[in-house]
Amino acid sequence: MDRNRKWVPGTGAVLLILFSHMTSALEVPLDLPQPPTITLQSPKDYIFDPRENIVINCEAKGKPHPSFSWTRNGSHFDVEKDSKVLMKPGSGTLVIDISGEKAEAYEGTYQCTAHNEHGTAVSNNIVIRQSRSPLWSKERNEAITVQMGISLVLQCRPPAGLPPPVIFWMDNNFQKLPLDLRVSQALNGDLYFSNVLPEDTRSDYICYARFPHTQTIQQKQPISVSVLEMDTMNETLAALYNVTDFYSDSPVGERRPGFMTPLGATSTKMVLKGETLELECIAEGLPTPEMTWQKDGGELPSSRITFHNFQKTLKISDVNEADGGDYRCTAKNKLGTAHHIIKVTVKASPFWVSAPRNLILAPNETGILTCRVGGEPKPKISWFVNGVSIENAPEDRSRKVEDDTVILSNVQQGSSAVYQCNASNEFGYLMANAFVNVLAEPPRVLTPPNRVYQVITNSPALLHCASFGSPIPTITWFKDIQTSIKNDDPYVIHENGTLEIHVAQPLNSGKYTCIATNNLGIKENHVYLEVKEPTRILKQPEYKVVQRGMSAEFECKVKHDPSLIPTMIWLKDNGELPDDERFEVDTDSLIIKDVIEEDEGTYTCIMNTTLDQDSASAMLTVVEATPTPAIVYEQPDPPTDLELTDQTERTVQLSWIPGDENNSPTQKFLIQYEDLLHQPGVWINLTEVDGTSTTAQLNLSPYVYYTFRVLAENQVGFSQPSQASRQYRTNPAAPDENPSDVQGEGTEADNLVISWTPLTGFQANGPGLEYKVHWRQKGVDQEWSSRTVANVSQCVVTGTPTYVPFEIKVQASNDYGNGPEPGVTIGYSGEDAPLSAPDSVKVMVHNSTVAEVHWEPVVPTSVRGKLQGYKVYYRRERGLLETETEETEQEEQVLTFSGNRSEGRLPGLQPYSLYNIRIRVLNSKAEGPPSTDKKFETPEGVPGQPAFLNVEPSLDSLTLSWGAPLSINGRLSGYILKYQPVNSTNELGPPKIMNLLANETTVTLSNLNSSMLYKFYLSAKTNKGSGPSITEEGFTIIDTSESCPTEPPHTTSHITQSPHPPFHKAPSVGPAFGTVNTSVSEDGAVINWEYFGHHKNVYVEYIVENSKEDWKKELVNGSHSHMIKGLKPATIYRVRVVARDPADPTVHSTDEVLVTVPAVPSRQVDIATQGWFIGLMCAIALLILVLLIVCFIKRNKGGKYPVKEKEDAHQDPEIQPMKEDDGTFGEYSDTEDHKPLKGSRTPSNGTVRRDESDDSLVDYGEGGDGQFNEDGSFIGQYSGKKEKDTHEGNESSEAPSPVNAMNSFV
Repeated sequence: MDRNRKWVPGTGAVLLILFSHMTSALEVPLDLPQPPTITLQSPKDYIFDPRENIVINCEAKGKPHPSFSWTRNGSHFDVEKDSKVLMKPGSGTLVIDISGEKAEAYEGTYQCTAHNEHGTAVSNNIVIRQSRSPLWSKERNEAITVQMGISLVLQCRPPAGLPPPVIFWMDNNFQKLPLDLRVSQALNGDLYFSNVLPEDTRSDYICYARFPHTQTIQQKQPISVSVLEMDTMNETLAALYNVTDFYSDSPVGERRPGFMTPLGATSTKMVLKGETLELECIAEGLPTPEMTWQKDGGELPSSRITFHNFQKTLKISDVNEADGGDYRCTAKNKLGTAHHIIKVTVKASPFWVSAPRNLILAPNETGILTCRVGGEPKPKISWFVNGVSIENAPEDRSRKVEDDTVILSNVQQGSSAVYQCNASNEFGYLMANAFVNVLAEPPRVLTPPNRVYQVITNSPALLHCASFGSPIPTITWFKDIQTSIKNDDPYVIHENGTLEIHVAQPLNSGKYTCIATNNLGIKENHVYLEVKEPTRILKQPEYKVVQRGMSAEFECKVKHDPSLIPTMIWLKDNGELPDDERFEVDTDSLIIKDVIEEDEGTYTCIMNTTLDQDSASAMLTVVEATPTPAIVYEQPDPPTDLELTDQTERTVQLSWIPGDENNSPTQKFLIQYEDLLHQPGVWINLTEVDGTSTTAQLNLSPYVYYTFRVLAENQVGFSQPSQASRQYRTNPAAPDENPSDVQGEGTEADNLVISWTPLTGFQANGPGLEYKVHWRQKGVDQEWSSRTVANVSQCVVTGTPTYVPFEIKVQASNDYGNGPEPGVTIGYSGEDAPLSAPDSVKVMVHNSTVAEVHWEPVVPTSVRGKLQGYKVYYRRERGLLETETEETEQEEQVLTFSGNRSEGRLPGLQPYSLYNIRIRVLNSKAEGPPSTDKKFETPEGVPGQPAFLNVEPSLDSLTLSWGAPLSINGRLSGYILKYQPVNSTNELGPPKIMNLLANETTVTLSNLNSSMLYKFYLSAKTNKGSGPSITEEGFTIIDTSESCPTEPPHTTSHITQSPHPPFHKAPSVGPAFGTVNTSVSEDGAVINWEYFGHHKNVYVEYIVENSKEDWKKELVNGSHSHMIKGLKPATIYRVRVVARDPADPTVHSTDEVLVTVPAVPSRQVDIATQGWFIGLMCAIALLILVLLIVCFIKRNKGGKYPVKEKEDAHQDPEIQPMKEDDGTFGEYSDTEDHKPLKGSRTPSNGTVRRDESDDSLVDYGEGGDGQFNEDGSFIGQYSGKKEKDTHEGNESSEAPSPVNAMNSFV
């Protein structure tokens, strides 16, 4: 729907309208009166299947609900009289039962009419036709005998169906006949052979036609084709005509191409804009010709072009006017070429430039309906009112028709109607309904009340206020009822009433009220904004390397808004976790027990809330229990022994011997060259080959002194370059390419500068490089002009007409010949100043600060250059309250509207002023002459705030004086004074309002309370409304009989001038802060302060000392103490308390204080110093000693041993013989004494852990002697222990350390 603002008449016709509202969202609520609107109708061309019912759609809405009627072939169609026709209840849709009836009886042109008391809407003319699939006419196909090599056409000629059938060729076995470059199917279905071969002989060439609507297939009688070779043909004809060697003198052999379709040198094709252009060229010849396409004098549109049927069919989709022209198809074989030109003309059925839109007008408003269409030829526009031609409709003096525009002035209630615009030419028509609904409706807010919007901090927030009313309501927003929101940072109020906060912060949370107002009433709606804390992962999972069989734990600690319900999800390699009980998911961790190789991968924790999410990932690597030596990976060594072989003018073979790969396979070899003639010292990449190759065939350029080198690359990186090869020189030759980036652009009105990117010395291919520059005016029958230049990159052509297109080409040449034939580029000669000025300048004023200007664009030929746009010059001459002798002209303002525009908007106008405007056309060279000056006036606006407001105190009264606004913006009608008392707790009392005359500049308020602070709001007003307020505070004189106040006194000198109403708390005038104290506890830093202010927003801000980061702040409203948590230990912070007020630019702050957070004391406990542990170790040692004594006694009782054996059994273990295989003692060693005691165990956790997250080295070996390799693998368990056993033996009598003592139980 569109709503139109009021008009300002100019000296000519009424001006076009500017849509200043987001009209697409404006809909008339269905409970309000409105004319009918067609919401659903069948397509203009409706082909029905005779086996199904005919359904003609026609749906409409309106208030009251519309009634429906139909016409058929221009006459009334009485639905009631035909029992086969049913109209759906509450709808205009027709359902026609054609079973048992002749469907042809219901063919025709139908039109639906929807009517209620406010108007009549009509549908398009809907042409109803029955789909048809007629049988093939009976015919007898003669067998075709044809000589090998000649061309052949098999005609299909399918029956005419509705819609047309789809054609394809098959054989008796229903197999599609193969199509290729030689055999192809034309667009009309005929089968073309460019030349026939013996394999084309068959008796079942069958053409099939498939009719889409009825899904039936008809087939033509089979065609038999026999292809005879030359000898067979001669024998056949000799027997038939009693002659010999019939074709021996002129055999059919190879021949140049010729066109089978289309015939002749040229043909024509017409296509409609927006449709698909299909061009076809099929040629015969031997060998089979190949087809190419080009557009004479232009480029083929690469983004919309496709080739089909082996390049024989060219299709261009979405055709536009630029696609018209001559298209050349070229058939080529080795014997020659043939050309055919298809002249394409682009026409256009009517299409919308600007369709008419529904108007909703209040009584006495003025509006406009526009019906702008394009087409070729130009469509004819006809207007209808309620389905009746506007010439035959009842006369309406408020209505004026100007070609494609209907202007409605001072409309009245009861004049609602539906207007129809019909645009037609010989290729079709467009028809659109647009109603004019005259309503007087107070505002209503369509957004549901009390809606809660939730957003995350620092993201945008959109608060909606969809409304309706007539006249269009004005939308204003308030926060927390009293704070008026202006269209300024951080707020943006869109034209549809939506309030946007670009970067929402917690302080933006609260209640928002939108108020819709027009001259018939006011309506408000409340919504709520909740700004939530973002979800953040505080501790991310870390990369883990875990031995197989051990456990892995990933932590993922998250902080989120407490009001949002979080959901934690863990993924493995971006998929779900395996369904395995070894995976345990906790609230902030994932534990994988008994890790196996398949557990390796990337694990991701995702924390979701209803508003946002955060995620983090870490990898798990599983290693074997037995560490392996680390493999060192390095870059490969450079290749060696470069050799050049198989040398030609343009190629050479390079071979080399690869260097050592250094444990990483070579992935590729990079070959570089140095050009000692053109770029000495610069190595350039030439080519790459696979890492398994040791040779490369190199393509070379002429006139280059080559030296080559090779680099090898593996996973680590590139090797050093090899030694350079010997030099190899190539001979000069003609250029292989022409200059690039050829352009033509004039710098003066009578010249053309042709420029290009010159060839490099490498590209020149030889000495004596020159450029042959060719040019000629496009579209003029003349020869090419040319000039040869050298060592330059441009050529200036003088004496050219102003801004005309030229065909340009630049060819490179040297002492050895010319380069290839260059392509043609289109350039333009120089521009000159435009000749004519825009005329029919009209201005429409929307409101007191915005107007729209319209003009008639200049004739393109008068631009004399590339149209850049239009410049609008406008200047305020004087205010409407000033006389012509008091004119105070302001500096002229300029707005530029790019492109071929015919309208533009003038923002930022001053209300109640007289303006002068003129327009110039602009090209790349200069501006054209100005249009005739046009004057217009802006209506009244609201005034600015009063210039000043002073308060003079006394004991029980206050005298206020003020100055008139600097910007009155109309006729000043008075002032509005509102004042409120402020009590000792800074709370505002009930307001009082006074209306003052326009000539008053002072007022005395009596009978006020003594020693009381008052807050004043003063605003000026015009007939348009009141402007922004100026605020001031003032004290009545303090009554000395009363006790002194305990809080700092207010002063009367402080003036706050702000257009924003205050919060509940009135701002304090005295100092805001007193003493600040700090203390530090285990939970954080505690800040205490004295505060005397009223400000709504009080923050504690802190930052690490000497840090350049932004201050972090925490909101502490209503408190005099705050704890800062989460500070880093052993860190010094700068802390301050800050108070801010949106209505006061002053920022109050305490002095900065330093807070030192102490280091966290170590909570690790040295277990070796604990009494219980020492006692336990002593008990264990005593028990071991007792057991050893018992074992020794038992051995002595067990038998006698030779002295030699006893001596050998107790000799020094360090010199006892060792078994080579396992390192155990020799046969004379009694190892029983050194075996572990039965039933002994290690502690369940392996050792005493310092902290849950720390891994103890003693878990992996004795005495904590285990170590880590460089790659992080643990070796103590497998090497350290064995080494200890070897060198120290298993003597249990040594004094063990506590850790060794526990490990002795193993």
